[in-house]
Amino acid sequence: MALEKQSRTAFWVTVLPPTLWIAVFFLIPLGIVWAYSFGHNEGLTGVAITGTFDNYIRAFDPLYLQIFGKSIAVAGLTTLLCLIIGFPVALAIVFANEKMRPVLLMLVMLPFWTNLLIRTYALIAVLRTEGFANWTLAWFWNQGSTLAALVGLQPFPAYQPLELLYNNFAVVVGLVYVHLPFMVLPLYAALDRLDKSLMEASLDLGAGHLRTLFSIVVPLALPGIVSGIIITFVPALGAYLTPDLLGGTDSQMIANVIERQFKRANDWPFGAALSFLLMYATFAAIALRAYLTRGQQTDGPGI
Repeated sequence: MALEKQSRTAFWVTVLPPTLWIAVFFLIPLGIVWAYSFGHNEGLTGVAITGTFDNYIRAFDPLYLQIFGKSIAVAGLTTLLCLIIGFPVALAIVFANEKMRPVLLMLVMLPFWTNLLIRTYALIAVLRTEGFANWTLAWFWNQGSTLAALVGLQPFPAYQPLELLYNNFAVVVGLVYVHLPFMVLPLYAALDRLDKSLMEASLDLGAGHLRTLFSIVVPLALPGIVSGIIITFVPALGAYLTPDLLGGTDSQMIANVIERQFKRANDWPFGAALSFLLMYATFAAIALRAYLTRGQQTDGPGI
């Protein structure tokens, strides 16, 4: 009995502090914001919670639906590009030798060691009109013009800097740059568990590398692909800082609208409703992942 009592005491001492922390600093504030979404402004500083669904109905106004649609499209494009870039990177890490693999993984995780704001300003320095990207393109352009003149061709006209900043292109580039590690790491975890003898057997039986990739590797790595898509898509959908700093007036996403509702418009109930619509989309994405990966073992699908 004494040992059972000590075990019970140790259990509550271990569990209670983090549970209280989560409840006080996460669940209760989240519940307050959720309650605000069913209210309306009352006076200059108050919110009356009346149980109304007007804020959610207002969110389906064509203006906000267009912003939601654009946010989903940008997040989807970001996720697709991260998958296209991240899959070969994850494969390269998996098939690297034992000494290089930790170095490559560290390079993937290295951006996490730097503040997002600093990384975004560094990207501004790269993409601005007089930034490194335009400087590099201008150098190649001038070298090509010089070469054309040497062979007797008409020199190129003067290089005109590209508008790489404060537009949708810059937002997508910034989101891919920020979220690429979120795609690479789940893919690496899934690919690292693959039975490489299956790929060798496929090649020995006459299948080419592409067929082996799409018939063996991709199905086996499907849980990691689905996890990477969700882990990348959900934060990209709710991204605020990157569109705010890199985007123009027509590049704002739904998170920027939510920020304006809380700060500038002082419409907390509507901002809360928009925020929870994003949360509902997150829950739907998690449910979709569970549906797509149902019945699969943790070590990947069988053949």
